[in-house]
This record gives sequence, structure tokens and C-alpha cells, in this order.
Amino acid sequence: MRPLYQFPPLVRTLGTLTIAVMGTLAFYKTGLPLPFLFGPMLACLIAALLGAPLRGTGQIAVGARTILGVAVGASITPDLVALLPKMMMSLALIPIYILCIGLVGVPFFRRVCGFDPVTSYYAAMPGGLQDMVIFGSEAGGDGRALSLIHATRVLVLVSAAPILMIQIFDAPLSQPIGAPMSEVAPQELIFMLIAAFVGWKGGEKIGLFGASILGPLIVTAALSLMGIIHVRPPAEAILAAQYFIGIGIGVGYVGVTVHELRRDVLSGLAYVVLVALLAIGFTEVVVQTGLAKPLEGFLAFAPGGQAEMTVLAIVSGADLGFVIAHHLTRIVLVITAAPLVARLLKFKKI
Repeated sequence: MRPLYQFPPLVRTLGTLTIAVMGTLAFYKTGLPLPFLFGPMLACLIAALLGAPLRGTGQIAVGARTILGVAVGASITPDLVALLPKMMMSLALIPIYILCIGLVGVPFFRRVCGFDPVTSYYAAMPGGLQDMVIFGSEAGGDGRALSLIHATRVLVLVSAAPILMIQIFDAPLSQPIGAPMSEVAPQELIFMLIAAFVGWKGGEKIGLFGASILGPLIVTAALSLMGIIHVRPPAEAILAAQYFIGIGIGVGYVGVTVHELRRDVLSGLAYVVLVALLAIGFTEVVVQTGLAKPLEGFLAFAPGGQAEMTVLAIVSGADLGFVIAHHLTRIVLVITAAPLVARLLKFKKI
């Protein structure tokens, strides 16, 4: 019998999809929250830790993220734009928030966990998982460690946030995520598909970071402001996006070793606790000063992935524009400034 990892890629991908479907059904049948996100995520995570030869869905998963970009873009209306000046004070806290995370995170990874300077720096940066892994690897850091640390950050935050949202903020996570496809006008669906594809591929062409989300977001926002798109993508599309995001998080742990669990994953878990305390502090500031409502403040400063936070904002009925404006600001600042700061500080792998 040949080793599992010698099976053709298509067989491994189909096996992964099957495991994800089983997880989704298990969550759905037992009435657990967000079955299309947590079902495939937990099923793939358990299978990966047990050594199953899972394989991601490649461009299909990337394409699914365009749905969230369209959903956010459709939420950018003239009324929301008029409210942007009121967000400036809370948005101005984002650079301070990032600085605090760096001041806590870099020494933690360097002195407590024993990582080299480059890996410590990029492990602490609250940017996109893929971007931080690429930047860190190119600078000489440990790409595998960065991948596991950031995957753990996203996994823990995505898992813990809904519990906190239900228990503390009384958010039922059952808000309508979109109208059924049958109720969305065909011309709107066509414009959404065009916005998703043109934004995604056009963004990649010009080197836009996070092109699969940000590109469709920009194009859809323009169409929304022009009065061409009036609604979010249908519910079925948003559920599909959740499904592939869940798979992606779980598959990130394929091939993890005991050594990596002890060092990288445990370091990521401890780091999440530190970052969560900072997030709580900043959330308290914006809520107590009247800059945000509690739920919106919590989601805006939760240092999770942009796609995952978009899903949680949608299902909780939070102000999507407010939440995503803060995450975009954080990610833009980290992606543009992190490499520059690393050069100025002359971080080198030792």
C-alpha cells in the first residue's frame, strides 16, 4: 500500500472536501453556530493533526474570498461615506495599536520563545497571514514557524470571538447574511460577478495586496456608490465563502510535527493571549469615549484575519463598514510599514 501523500492531488483535494462537508453537516445537525465556517475548520484541523493528507483548494479558495470583498463593497453606500469623518478618531488609534502590539510581541518571541530577530518581528506583526509569511521568509526568517504562528492567531481568534460575542455582547450570530439567490435581481448578480473577477484579477495585475478581497471591494464600492449594486451577494455565496475559509484554516496544520506543536503553535497560543489583552484595552477606550458601540469596537480591534472578521461582522449584524475600515487600516499600515521598519531596525537572521 502506497503512502497517503503519494495519492494524486485531486484525490487529496476531494478527500479534504469530503471531510469538510462531514464537519459542516455535523455542526448543522447539532445546531452549533456558524456550521459552514466552524464545521469544515474543526474537521480539517482534527484530520490534519491526525496526519491525514489534506490538500487545499487553491484558486477556488482564493476566488471564494472575492465574495467577501463584494459583500463589503456593497455595504459602502453614500450614507456610510458621509459617516467616515466620525470614524477618524478611532481609526487614528490603529497606528498606536500596531505599535503596542510590536512592542509587546517582538520581545516576547525573541526573548521568551527564542526565535531569531526576523522571525520574531514578523510573527508579532498583526498583518495578513500570507503577507507576513512571505515578507518574513524573504528577509531570512523561518517561514514554517511564521505560518503556524499566524494560523494559530487566526484559529484562536475565530474560535473564541463568537463565544465572546454571544456571552458578552449578546449577539445571536443569526442575522440574515444575505437574501436567497432567487430574490436577487439577475442584473445585480451579473454585476457582482464582473466586480469580483475584474477586481480580483485586475488587483493581481497591478500587485495589489490582498487582491482577492480588496480588488472586488474597490470595484463593488464604486458600483454601489453609482447606484448599480444595491445588495450583498446572496446567502448561498457567503456560506460558500465561509466553507472555503474554514477549510483553509484547518489545512494550515497539515504536516505539523510534535516539535512544531511545542514551539510554534504554543508560542502562537501565548501570543494570542497578549494581543487579546491589548485588543480589550483599545476596545474599552473606543467604547468608553463613545467612538464605537461595544460589538463594533470589539470586532474592529480583534486582530484576526480580514476575511474571518468580515464573516463575523455579517452574521452578527454589526456595522460592516466600521469594522472593515479599521481592519483595512491595520492591514494597509502593517503591509506597507512593516518591511520599511524592519530595514530601519536592521533585523537580521542570526
